[in-house]
Amino acid sequence: MSGEPGFSIRRARTGDVAQIQELVEPLVHRRILLGKETVTFYESVQEFRVAVDETGRLIGCGALHVMWSDLGEVRTLAVTDAWLGRGVGRALLARLEDDARELGLSRLFCLTFEVDFFQRNGFEDMGSETIDPKVYAELLRSHDEGVAEFLDLARVKPNTLGNTRMLKVL
Repeated sequence: MSGEPGFSIRRARTGDVAQIQELVEPLVHRRILLGKETVTFYESVQEFRVAVDETGRLIGCGALHVMWSDLGEVRTLAVTDAWLGRGVGRALLARLEDDARELGLSRLFCLTFEVDFFQRNGFEDMGSETIDPKVYAELLRSHDEGVAEFLDLARVKPNTLGNTRMLKVL
């Protein structure tokens, strides 16, 4: 475990899924994060890191999803209101970046309303950046919504209006 004073970051466990959902649910209702079914959280639990306070209570979460040989997506980065502004989000993001480097990734993508937070942490607006046509064709085969968001496909537009596509080179 590692982290700032008062909390630590660790790999998520299946026993954390209910708390992750509880943390994320208000953000889904405020349309800050996209909702996910419980089964999806279990299927992706190995992608998650969680922040826990000194009592072991979950206070934040974030996930790293591999999209391509050099590209990953930061997903479901959330911090409980009581811990906002105390470095939890930054620590979770730093851990996900370390995980990305360990996996051999060189770029991280996110789709977010929290543009200022991600800019402070080295992400830039992707604008209309394009990718290699061969890679694009391969990514189109994915059923993953995050890949569709990265590609800026029309089918995800109604769910992502107002979000900013951001990228960081590691």
